[in-house]
Amino acid sequence: MGTEDGGVMPPVGEILTAIGTGLWHWDTATGNVIVDAVAARLLGLPAEGTTLTEAGTRARFHPVDWNEIDGIVALAVAEGTPAEVRLRVVDGDGQVLRTVRSRSWPRVSGAARSGPYSHDYQLTGTLQEAVDLAPGASAHGAVTGDWRRSREAFLLDAGRALAEARSTSEVLRVAAGLSMPGFSPDGLAVFGVRGERLTIVGHHGQDESEADPFADLTVHSDYPAAEVVRGGRAVYLSSPAEYRDRYPTGWPLAAHFGRQSWAFLPLIVAGRTIGAWMAAFTYHVSFTPDERSVLTTVARMLAQALSRAGVADTERELTDGLQRSMLPALGPEIPGMQVAARYVPTGGGLQVGGDWYDMIPLPSGRYAFVIGDVQGHDVRAASLMGQLRIALRAYAAEGHRADAVLSRATRFLCGISEARVYGSTGGLEAVATDARFATCLYVEADPATGTLEMARAGHPDPVIRMGDGTAVLRHVDGGLPLGIDPDTDYPITRFGLGPGETILLCTDGLIETGGHDLLTGWVRVRDILEAHHGDDLEVLADSLLAAVHGPPSYYSTGPLADRREDDIAMLLLGRTAREQPTGAGGPASSERRRIAMTVAQAAPEGVAEARRQLRELLHDWADSDQVDSAVLMVSEMLTNVLVHTDGDALLVAEAQGPQGHRWLRVEVSDGSDQLPHKRDPGELASSGRGLVLMEILAERWGVDPRGEGKSIWFELCEGEEERGADQGAS
Repeated sequence: MGTEDGGVMPPVGEILTAIGTGLWHWDTATGNVIVDAVAARLLGLPAEGTTLTEAGTRARFHPVDWNEIDGIVALAVAEGTPAEVRLRVVDGDGQVLRTVRSRSWPRVSGAARSGPYSHDYQLTGTLQEAVDLAPGASAHGAVTGDWRRSREAFLLDAGRALAEARSTSEVLRVAAGLSMPGFSPDGLAVFGVRGERLTIVGHHGQDESEADPFADLTVHSDYPAAEVVRGGRAVYLSSPAEYRDRYPTGWPLAAHFGRQSWAFLPLIVAGRTIGAWMAAFTYHVSFTPDERSVLTTVARMLAQALSRAGVADTERELTDGLQRSMLPALGPEIPGMQVAARYVPTGGGLQVGGDWYDMIPLPSGRYAFVIGDVQGHDVRAASLMGQLRIALRAYAAEGHRADAVLSRATRFLCGISEARVYGSTGGLEAVATDARFATCLYVEADPATGTLEMARAGHPDPVIRMGDGTAVLRHVDGGLPLGIDPDTDYPITRFGLGPGETILLCTDGLIETGGHDLLTGWVRVRDILEAHHGDDLEVLADSLLAAVHGPPSYYSTGPLADRREDDIAMLLLGRTAREQPTGAGGPASSERRRIAMTVAQAAPEGVAEARRQLRELLHDWADSDQVDSAVLMVSEMLTNVLVHTDGDALLVAEAQGPQGHRWLRVEVSDGSDQLPHKRDPGELASSGRGLVLMEILAERWGVDPRGEGKSIWFELCEGEEERGADQGAS
């Protein structure tokens, strides 16, 4: 290339070499970095052109500097400007050899993708050794090419993270993770003020025991944080000598940490200093105006975040205490039974709601178990829950049965619903109501026999986990939720809880959380119940909650605690399994499942419910034809009782033994002494075939008179064993 005076321009490569500038090319898709001789020398390599891997190149730079490259390149692509970076070159031992400056123009060479880089880039740039810093400048100054843009990006990220923190512990965790552009502290402490004393709100970068000496400081102490609180002005200490000269009494507290520079900044909210923030560095920082600006801005955001979090912590503590005070502690141990309970409030807001559980000793020696849910997730719901719980305890203590307790409770809730006048037009008053309803399930349990009497007011049905681990949804007759109609009746459903069986009572929060409806939520709960092994109900309760909200540390205080969708109240009631005598033989309790229910004369639809429950009991029975036969016989037996007697029918069905070789025994009892007899119905007869069907379909069957009434029963054997040998009436 010629010049105006006829001279010749030297090659570009010679010019760059003469001014100590190297060239490099980086393709993030292949991971290869090509450097010329000058660039190789600046990286501490032999002065010859070479190709490096991305990992090999990364090893030549300080890791803090390298981690900032992707953000700088992405910003340059977005703004259409060159990417400028300042990087420290290190040797194999991590010692800094020199600082280099690079300037490149990145081109996007691929679509957006996941991984360490958001896109594939082609970068070609220059590499020069940076000019030494002037005396007194920060030896660990800005390491990015455009430090101001990096600072702005950092402040945006920090502000967003601090704004999203919902508790003091989260604010401190965010503050500890802040990586300031070019001068990140390795030690942090937040001081609060309580009266005349400084308190340690939180710290990072030192052991818990190392904070003990700071617990005795007052606002009048010879310590930088105390001066900041007194005067509301920041204190910057660039060296240990400066610290020792200005605070000779406080220096021994900081000397053994091995730090080289400190910044103490006031935390100010609404013109009031609420504390101080310390940022400590293991290297020298001169605290230039730009660096002080960043620290001051972070301190302001940190003060606002701590103020918000403090209010939220106070509200959470208050409302959690209110909610917990309304929930009972489980009473004394019940012989022959186990009880476990859990309550988890909703996330966000005041974290109060209307879910509750209760355990009430009754005058008869039985125990009542109550679970319910008042409409809403606010203080009003919590208040009504407390009143309703007290009313239920009072009605139960008077000795009323389950149906009477709920009937009185619905009248009580209807009576305390408020109405208020909020305006009138033309002499007509408009009334706004704040009426709330509540769902409830009331269970009266007899520990000696395992008999349960239940009444339900619009609440989800309970779940029975049988002795062999099978979980069955048990339908309970019920009425409207409490507080809707004061004249609603609540029928009683009776059945037995056998040894080794567990009943789960819960609110809909356990079932429907996570986008589930009642059906899919029930399947999730059933899978957890059937997967549980052992008799520890506390472990089972934690497993149920963990399936909805994660481990206990998360659903109680972790980052998911504010994202819970609904309250959860849960009661687990288990009947202790009978121990098998040594050598007694027979099936173990874990191989036994049982249902017991009453079909009332006034509720013949209970026959259909009995058929459904029997099918659930035999859901894994090997022979589906036998299941159909058993359902048909049960339907006949129950219908005969309702048609030919004036009393109710009690159904007990029990399957026991190892799977594939189980025996099913079904028994229906009634209060009539009249024994059935087998007839020979004609082709057109509409009845009289019940015993004929049992003789054909059952392995064994019989009719047993009792002192009052009778029972008719049949048995079926699962598997390929010989059938019919003992068939016939006994």
